[in-house]
Amino acid sequence: MRILHTDDKNFKDEFEILLQRGKVDIESVEEVVKNIIKEIREEKNEALKRHISKFDGWSPKEDNDLSIDPKEMQKAYESLDEKVKKALHLAYDRILSYHRKQLPKSWMDFEKNGTVLGQKVTPVDRAGLYIPGGKAAYPSSLLMNAVPAIVAGVEEIIVCTPTPNNEINSLLLAAMHLCGIKKAYKVGGASAIAAMAYGTETIEKVDVITGPGNIFVATAKKIVYGDVNIDMIAGPSEIGIIADEKAESKFLALDLLSQAEHDEMASSILIITSKEKALQTKDEVYSYLKTLDRYEIALKSIQERGAIIIAKDLEEAASLMNEIAPEHLELMVENPFDLLPKIKHAGAIFMGKYTPEPIGDYIAGPNHTLPTGSTAKFYSPLSVENFLKKSSIIAMSKEGIEALGEDCAILADIEGLDAHKKSVLIRLEK
Repeated sequence: MRILHTDDKNFKDEFEILLQRGKVDIESVEEVVKNIIKEIREEKNEALKRHISKFDGWSPKEDNDLSIDPKEMQKAYESLDEKVKKALHLAYDRILSYHRKQLPKSWMDFEKNGTVLGQKVTPVDRAGLYIPGGKAAYPSSLLMNAVPAIVAGVEEIIVCTPTPNNEINSLLLAAMHLCGIKKAYKVGGASAIAAMAYGTETIEKVDVITGPGNIFVATAKKIVYGDVNIDMIAGPSEIGIIADEKAESKFLALDLLSQAEHDEMASSILIITSKEKALQTKDEVYSYLKTLDRYEIALKSIQERGAIIIAKDLEEAASLMNEIAPEHLELMVENPFDLLPKIKHAGAIFMGKYTPEPIGDYIAGPNHTLPTGSTAKFYSPLSVENFLKKSSIIAMSKEGIEALGEDCAILADIEGLDAHKKSVLIRLEK
C-alpha cells in the first residue's frame, strides 16, 4: 500500500494516477456489448436463453424458465432466521423513512391576473432494477433500488439478476418478497439491460433502469441511455477517508478494507495529517488482511489501488479529497461537522469515529447506490427522483396573455419563427 506525502517531488504525478482509479475501459467491451444488445433486440427470448447458457452455466428451455416464481420469494422469506428477518425489516423501514423525506410535491402558483403556473410530479410507469449476482449476492442492493421506486409510486417494478448454475441467493429472494416484487427474471449482464430497455416476449420494456454492475452492465447502460433513463454509470467501489492524528488506526484500517474486499478494482484512499498514524494504519491494514475471507481480492485492491496520503493539515486534505470526489467519504476527525463545509464532492459522507461506511451500506437509511470514479462532482446518490418525472403546467388567462403576448411575439420574431409570433398575436386580436 503506497504512502505518499504532499511534499514529495513526484506527488502531483502520483496523485494524478489516483484520480484515474475509476476509469472504466468501456471501449474494450463496447463492440461485444453492442452485439449482445443487437441480438436481444432482434431475437428477444431466444437470444436471452442462449446468453444465459453461455454466461451463467445453465440452459433455460422454455420462456417460463426465465422467471422467478413469487412463491419462491415467499418461501425464502418465511424460512429466514428470525434475527435475519428482523435485520432486513429494520433496514427496509429505515430506508423507507429516509426516502419518504425526498418525495417532491406537485405545486401551482396563481398569479393575480388568473394565470396559473405549476409543476406536476408523476412516477414512471415501469422501473427495471438490476441486482448483481456474480461474486456475491446483494439483498441490500435490492432494498436500496426497490424502496425509492416504491416511495415514488411506480406501479410495476421489474428485477433482473444473474443466476449462475440456476441458483438464486435465498436472502435476495426474501428481500424481493419483503419489497413486494412480482416480476423478477434470471437474467444478468448486458443481456438484462438490453431486455429491460427494449423488451422481449417475457420481459417488459421499462422506463428507467437502476442498479450497479460490472463493466458489461455499465457499458450497456451507457448505450441504451436515451431509449430509457438510467441512474448513473457506476464503476468499482471506493472509499476516501480524511483523518487527523487522533483517529484510531484500527478503525481506519478496517474501513479501508471494507471497500477493498468488494473486488480487485476497488480503491481505498486515506488522507491523514499524521505520518506516525499513517504508518500505524498501514501496519494494521496488513494485519487485518490476513483475517479476511476475501483475502486475495482485498490484497490486490490494497496493493494496486490503495494509498495513504500525508497532508500538512485538514484544509489541504479536504482540497485533495474534493479532487478525488469519492463514492464514500469518512471524516474521521475530532470535529467532523467543522470540516463538513469544506467538502464539496462526495457520494455519501460519514461523520465521526462511530460512523463506519458499512452502516450506510445496509441500515442507516440513505441510499448506497452512489456515484463513483469522481462522478460525485456531478452525479447524486440514487433517490426517489430517479423514478419520477416532472411536467410543467402553464395556464394563461386572457389578461395574462395580453400582458405577455407582445413581448413573446417580439422574441419569436427575432428568432425568425413567424408561426410562433402569429400564434400569439392572433389571440391578442380584438
